[in-house]
This record gives sequence, structure tokens and C-alpha cells, in this order.
Amino acid sequence: MRPGFFLWLFLSYNCLLPFTKSQTKIPLETVKSWADSFGADLYYIVAKYSGSLLLQKKYKDVEPTLKIKEVDGLELVKKFSEEMESMLHRKVEAVERLVEAAEDADLYHEFNASLVFDYYNAVQVNEKDENDNYVELGDEFILEPNEHFNNMLVNTTYSDIQLPTNVYNKDPDILNGVYMSEALNPIFVDNFERDPTLTWQYFGSSTGFFRLYPGIKWLPDENGVLSFDCRNRGWYIQAATSPKDIVIVVDISGSMKGLRMTIAKHTIVTILDTLGENDFVNIIAYNDYVHYIEPCFKGILVQADRDNREHFKQLVDELQAKGVGTVNKALTESFKILREFRDAGQGGLCNQAIMLITDGAMEDYEYVFEKYNWPDRKVRVFTYLIGREVSFAKNVKWIACNNKGYYTQISTLADVQENVMEYLHVLSRPMVINHDHDIIWTEAYMDSALPQSEELFASQAQSLLLMTTVAMPVFSKKNETRSHGILLGVVGSDVPLRELLKLAPRYKLGVHGYAFLNTNNGYILSHPDLRPLYKEGKKLKPKPNYNSVDLSEVEWEDWDEVLRTAMINGETGYLSMDVKVPVDKGKRVLFLTNDYFFTDISETPFSLGVVLSRGHGEYILLGNTSVEEGLHDLLHPDLTLANEWIYCITDIDPDHRKLSQLEAVIRFLTGEEPDLECDEELVQEVLFDAVVTAPMEAYWTALILNLSENSETEEGVEMAFMGTRAGLMRSAFYVGTEKLSNRKFLTSEDKESIFTMDHFPLWYRRAAEHPPGSFTYSIPFEEPSDGSPPEVVTVSTSVAVTVGGKTGIAAAVGVQIKLELLQHKLWTATQQPNDTDCSGVEGLCPLNCQDDSLNCFLIDNNGFILVSKVSKLTGKFLGEVDGSIMTQLLNMGMFKQVKMYDYQAMCKTHHHHHSGARPLLSPIYALLAAVKWLITDFLIFLFEFSISSFWHSDNLADAKSVFHHAHKHKKHEALQPCDTEYPVFVYEPAIKETNGIIECGVCQKMFVVQQITNSNLLLLVTDAACDCSVFSPVLLEPKEVKYNTSVKCDRMRSQKLRRRPATCHAFHPEENAQDCGGAAEISASLPLLLLPLGTTAALLLQ
Repeated sequence: MRPGFFLWLFLSYNCLLPFTKSQTKIPLETVKSWADSFGADLYYIVAKYSGSLLLQKKYKDVEPTLKIKEVDGLELVKKFSEEMESMLHRKVEAVERLVEAAEDADLYHEFNASLVFDYYNAVQVNEKDENDNYVELGDEFILEPNEHFNNMLVNTTYSDIQLPTNVYNKDPDILNGVYMSEALNPIFVDNFERDPTLTWQYFGSSTGFFRLYPGIKWLPDENGVLSFDCRNRGWYIQAATSPKDIVIVVDISGSMKGLRMTIAKHTIVTILDTLGENDFVNIIAYNDYVHYIEPCFKGILVQADRDNREHFKQLVDELQAKGVGTVNKALTESFKILREFRDAGQGGLCNQAIMLITDGAMEDYEYVFEKYNWPDRKVRVFTYLIGREVSFAKNVKWIACNNKGYYTQISTLADVQENVMEYLHVLSRPMVINHDHDIIWTEAYMDSALPQSEELFASQAQSLLLMTTVAMPVFSKKNETRSHGILLGVVGSDVPLRELLKLAPRYKLGVHGYAFLNTNNGYILSHPDLRPLYKEGKKLKPKPNYNSVDLSEVEWEDWDEVLRTAMINGETGYLSMDVKVPVDKGKRVLFLTNDYFFTDISETPFSLGVVLSRGHGEYILLGNTSVEEGLHDLLHPDLTLANEWIYCITDIDPDHRKLSQLEAVIRFLTGEEPDLECDEELVQEVLFDAVVTAPMEAYWTALILNLSENSETEEGVEMAFMGTRAGLMRSAFYVGTEKLSNRKFLTSEDKESIFTMDHFPLWYRRAAEHPPGSFTYSIPFEEPSDGSPPEVVTVSTSVAVTVGGKTGIAAAVGVQIKLELLQHKLWTATQQPNDTDCSGVEGLCPLNCQDDSLNCFLIDNNGFILVSKVSKLTGKFLGEVDGSIMTQLLNMGMFKQVKMYDYQAMCKTHHHHHSGARPLLSPIYALLAAVKWLITDFLIFLFEFSISSFWHSDNLADAKSVFHHAHKHKKHEALQPCDTEYPVFVYEPAIKETNGIIECGVCQKMFVVQQITNSNLLLLVTDAACDCSVFSPVLLEPKEVKYNTSVKCDRMRSQKLRRRPATCHAFHPEENAQDCGGAAEISASLPLLLLPLGTTAALLLQ
């Protein structure tokens, strides 16, 4: 090698060396002086315009007259529980009156097959024909908006009737049932008069009609279909039957190909829809072999919760027919599972049944029943013969009749619903014969079947949209049919959970406290962190699993499930946990020590929990002031009260409903409304706060006047506000309301900024966990519709009082200022004039944040950028903008990463979607999907040949082609429930300043970070010349938690602790087991099948 090469290498290295080591030196003293100057200037502005020092002084002055009471959490939760029990008992009494009236009406009603009777059909009411005459069953029905029913149009003097599309509205059974149930109308009205907090009351008939009070106008869906069937609702099924263990056995032999398999699949899905959280299930498919359709569930039963039911439905859709059927092996396996679960004390420990779905049974199967089920017949066997073939009907019926079950034959998709419902009536017989009127309470749900559900979703806190239903079965008391155990239907009434939570007043729970409810299965009934809705496009929709969110998925730091176990067991007790509470859309976190107090609610399957945050969260401030003095200050125009809190009960008396809470309190204090019932302790707190905070109005007014006179006053301060622990708020505008940058702030459009039933305002909660007197700054994360960066910053601080060594948070106060003001103050503070004496300064001098050589950021304690030279970076996370700096700050301990979990997330999932799967969900949609084919190929054939010969047609060997017009597979991106893990970054306030040099490959990058005093802000100054993109950005995006096959299977198989319902009705000696079906085939008539054709033809031509 030539010497010249070594010389070139040496010179190249020496040329590069200075470049790689060069850096922009930033003097530490300069940055500190900037931070001090900016901090002092900022503190002066926010303290002055918020009036924080005055408010602190006013509360300090009254400390000698204040008392701070520590809340006894156990006493509190017991008191709340007793009040909830009393309230729920009133609902039970209303339902009991309905049951008595319905049974008496049936007892004295004689069935009349030729009955002619007009009633109010909820779909037809107020409808007129082309001659301006009311249509049949659609007479005039007066509807008026009612606040108690979310301003829906209702008739509070009468109920009306809804029927699913596949139920004929003039069927004799329907007419007789509707006529008989007219007796419920006066009871509905009387119940509502006795208890004005009652909401919907109803009777769901076993024949399919639904009587609803108050009456409404019921709207079909966009396809003109009424798919709502009361018999499919959880409240009906739960009240009609006891808990059940079910094994569904389906024949997938070759003879089941085509339409038979489609009907079989729909039958399975319909059975699954009749199961709930108190039931257990598995599905076995058989041909030459026995297959568990979910291999992970081999040999066990799993809880029939929503997740498992939906999982089964997906697997059922994939079943294919082939091979030869051998039913005896499948039956043997089913009996073994049920016996093992029964012997181990697992499952529902009540009813057990096998559902056999087949197109025929030929082999010897009698010995299986002799060995596993006779003579006790602890397992009922229900059989569903698929198809019109009758040669196997005798065998299939024999199986059901000899095992206390029921036999039905299903020939069309339209037959499925009615035939499946028969098994529920059989299981209800023992309860009916014994006349056991069990009271049931459902899990939480939101009724999207009613009109205006979408508007309700958008108008209320998500966790308060839910309701529970109390329901009871209605029996025939006629002696001649006693052994048949005839279930007439179920009556029920809805209880909005917000009504229950009103009995746990927000002010007694402190800044971060809350109350929550869960069921005997461990599912959340109500919790402020429950998020049942998600956004699909612009629409809010219920999540698929919104009502099966487990307590352990919300209180996820209860790792050993100590809290969950105690509450499910109905215990009364207490425990403490250190928790990380996500706030501000999960971008920030509060570190709290929470005390959990819990007890059961008697006569219900529910448990109540009350959470108080340790320290100031467990203190109530009690001040004393006269009514006269307090009333005077309550009348200030700048004062409001938390309108979602219950200072006075205004939602019972119609004359009070128009009153705001503030108006109600004033009328109560002045004696104008002696009937008003008010919370005197809370009203006393409000009076005290009104007096203490009254000087704020005069202070703010003086500043506003000074602003108009002095043009040199700071521009950019838009409003001042304050709130107290009693929900009292005051505010003042420094600019005209038309000039406000954030007009939603402190209004009901911005729930996070006001006191609600769910929480204190976010600015109050954050200030409470920051040292009193020090301000927290935050920018909104709600992106404007035009995509522009945020314009304002919300600033707040807490006001503390100390009495007898106890420190409580009395109030929080703050301002909203434009980001322009913050930016202007920062750029003014972070520059040195050109004549600066730079002698003795090592590094850049004079220094200026607006120089091209520097990047300056103002960031908050969670790493979000408030001010930057590039305005579009406002609101961004620093780690996304500069991963090198954030990585270094994490390594140095100035920031720490906190791992958080979300078990209610929705993740994008790519899957092949075909709309033809929808026929499995409803027989009506199945019918609609088939009509195009029916019109072109079937109708002419129907009139020329018998349906029987059609069934055997070779051309229809694969009748699934009925649906193939809709089966064009396409890639579809959908949102599905999932678990996610996401990071939150938190500043460590013990580290006031730091600096460092980052090796970025070809250059070195210096940075300096300095805390801004009396705030949660940091000033970051960094070298702009060095490109450090070799470092990956630090991102906030949540990551889906993926479970490997083994872990996923273990999670699916795991049986969480649950408390079984107290009652069970499995058998009764007087039961007529010979009533086992097959007397007449239940099938939709041709006119009923053709009923939707007109509507459907129009749809298909679109």
C-alpha cells in the first residue's frame, strides 16, 4: 500500500475530528436567569388576574371558624347502600303490582279465537292513508315531550304495543293477549303517580308483543324492519328461566349441506342470544368425529358472557358440512361434560340441557340415555329437526320426550326464532307451577332500540347512560293448565343508574373520590372510568362488550383481586391501594392513595363501593354563616352551582323541573317553595363559600374596569374563574364573550371543565395535586375542526385551609390566557441585547431564543409543548418532536415513563368481511338477503311445484347460494375490543435543572432544562444546528397487548370468581313432561313471508 494513502487518511481524520466534536455551548447561568425572569413575570400575571392571593387570604381569615370533619368511609358506604336498597325496593313494589294485575286479568279472561279488537300499535299510531284517514291500528295517539323521559315524545296516560315484523299483529293469540293486558294501563299510571322517579314500565308477552308505558311512536330501522323482540332481551330471558348449563350439539355431516346448514347455524346463534352471564355453554359439532368448535374449550363449559358468545358465533359461521353423522359419541361427550361440572360444583348448578340440532338420527342412541341420564333425567334434551323431511321426526321427537325436553322442526329461517323460544318456556315450567315470582336484576345496558338513542349518547356522561332492569315472570294461575306451567310473559321496569348514583352525593366524596357498583358476576354496573361508547366515523356507538367490563379491568391495580373477591362475596369492608389515575384523555396521570369502602345492597345482586383519596380527599369543610348573609352573596350574577349535583330535588314535582339548582336553593332559603326537599348540609356549605368568595366579584370587576382605562395592561388574559368543594363557581370575562378563544370552557359542552355527577373539573383535580399557590398550566387536547393548534392555556391553583393539623382543599382558582401572551412573555425573557457584557461567559453570547442556532421550548410536566418557534408543534409531545432530548431526560431521571393499561380499548383489525353473515343475526335480515334470489328463481317455482319437491331439488344441493350475492369478500377495517398498553411521561419535580450533551453521530447536541418556579413548566433550550434524527422518536401511541395462543387459551378458559343467583328452579314433580312438542309445526305463513317483499324489492334495486 502506498504511503500517500496513509497521509490522505490522516488528513481526512483530522479534518473530520473538529466537526464531530463541535457543539453550540449554551451558558447555564443565562438559561437560569431567563427561567427566573419568565417565571416571575408569569406568576405576577396569573396571580393578579386570577385573584388567587385574595382568595387564599379570605379562606385564611375564616380558618378559626372552620371545622374540618374526617369522613367515615364505612359509615358512608353503609348509608348510601341503605338508601339505594330503599329506592330499588320501590321499583320492585311497582313491578309486583303489575304482576298481580296481569295474572288476575288472565285468570278471568276466556280465550276467544274470533276476537276483534283494535289497539294502539306503536308503529301505526298517528299514521294516515292517502285519504287522510288513520290507518288500521293507528288511531290518534297524543304524544308530548317529557323531560323525565329525556324529552322524548310520550303519552303518560296510556301504553301502546310493539310487535316484531315476523309476528302477525292480528293473530288470535296476539289479540287475546293484548286485550287481556289492557288491565295494566291503570297500574302503569298509578305506579308513576306513586313514584315519579319510575321510568319505563313494560310487559313482554311470551307470544311476542311488547306493551310499553309511557306510549311512544316506534320507528322501524332503515330497512323498514322491526327487529326488536322483547323475548330476546336479557331481562325477559333472565326472569323466565333459572341459570342453565347448555351444550349445543350440531350435526355437520354431509346431509346438512346448503340451506340446512344455514338454518342450523342461525339456530345456534339464536340459542346463544338467549344466554346470559349466569349461564354456561359449549358447542360440539359431530360427523365421523366429535369436534369442539373451540378446541381451547375442550371438556369444559364457559361462562356465556358477551365475549364468549360472540367468539362462538364467529366459529359457527365457519362450520362446513361433510362426512357421516354419529350422534351417540357427541351425546356421550355432552353428558360427561355436564356431569363433571355438576359434580365439581361448577357452572350454574341449576338447569342442565343438551340442544341437539340435526336433520335426522338413525343409529342406536338409547343406551347413551340409559347410561348417563336415566332414571333421574337431570339433563333435559331439546331437539331441533332441520328441514322438511319427516322420516326422522319420530326418532328426534323420541329423544326429547324421553328426556324432559321439547322437539321442534325447523324448515325455514323464519321458523327459527319461535322454535328456539320453546325451550325457555319448558325451563320455566317448574317455576311457573310452583308460582315462584323471583325478582331479577339485569346487568347494565343501554337501550339503543328506543328512538333518540343517538342524541342521548352525545348528551350525557358515558358512564351515566346505562340502566338496569328489575323484572318478574307472569304466570297463568288457571287450575286446568297448572301442570303445563304456562308462562304468560315478563313485566319489568328500567332503573337509570344515574338515579342510583344521585344517592351518593358528589360533595361527600371529595376531589378525586367516586362511587361505583358491580354485579354478582364481577361486571361493572356503574363506574366513572367505564367507557361504553366508541366513535365510528362521526357516530357514537355502544362497544360490543360494554356491559361485560370486569371490575378488575377498571380497578386494574387490584392485582390479586382482593377488592373484587370481597365485593362479589357481598362482604362489608375496607382496603387501601396506591393507584395511577389517567386524566385528560389518558395523556396525564395522577398518583393517589385511595381508600376503598364496600358493602352489598340487600335484596339485589349488586355491591357498592365508595372511593376516597387519602388526605384532603377524606375531609369535609364545615363553615358557619347566616342564611341572610349567604343568600345575599348567592344572588351575585357571576355565581353558578353544579347543575348535575343534587342540592335540591327538582326532578319529581313537574313544577320544580324548570328550576336550575341555584334557583331551587334560593327558593328553598327564601321559603318560596316550602315543598322543596334540599340537602341542608350541602346548602350550608354553599352559603359559607358564597360569603367567603364574594370579594372575588369586586376584585375582578375592578381589574376589568382598569383594563378598559389602561391600554398598557396585559393583552391575552381572557377570563378568571374559581370553584369550591361545594360545587360553587364564579367567573369573570376580561374580553367580550365573542372574543373568547374557547367558548365551550365552563359550559356543558366541555364536561371536563365543570362539576358533574362523575367528577370535579379537570383544572380543579390537577391543581389539588399541585402545591397550593403554585399554578398548573395545561392546553386542551381536543383538536379544532380546522386542524389549527390550540390558542389558549388553562391555568389553575388550589386554595388550602388547615385546621387542627388537617389540611383540606377549599377551592381552586385560575385564568385562561392566550398562548400568544405566553409566547410573547417567553421571547421577551429569553433574549440578551446586543450590548450584553459577554466577558467571562463561556458559550454563545449574546444569546437569543429566536436565533436560528437555538431551539427553545416551554413544556409542561407531562412533556407537552406549550410554546415553540414552530407554532404547529404546540400541543405535541416533546418525544415525538425530538426523541434524542426525551430519551436523555428519561435516562437522567428528570422524566419517568409510567406504564398504563386500557382494558376497554378498541383496536383496528383487518379481516375479511362479508355482509352475508348478517342473516345469522336475524330471521328478518335473512329473509331480506334471500329475497332477490326468491324473486328471480323461487316464486314461480313455488306455485308450480310443491315445497317438498323443491327441498329435494338437485339444483339446490348447495342452497347457501341464496346468500352469495352478498358474499363478495372484501378487506374491511373494523374496530374490535382489545387490551392496550400505553406510556405516560411524568416530570420528577425534585430535579430543578439539568443539562447534557448528546452524541448524535456526526455532531454533538447540547441542551439545558430549567424549572419555571411556581408552575408545572420547564424551559428547554437546545442546539438547533445538530441533527439528532439518529434517535427514534419517543411515542405515546398505545400498543395492543398480544397474547400468544397458550396464554390466550388460558385466559379464555379461566373461570373468574362469581356469586350464583340465590334461587334455582330445575324440576317440579307435577310437570307435564309429555308436553314435548311436535303437535304442529311452527312455520311462518306464506302471507307473512311475503309481507316484507315490497319493501325489500325496493331495497335490492338500490
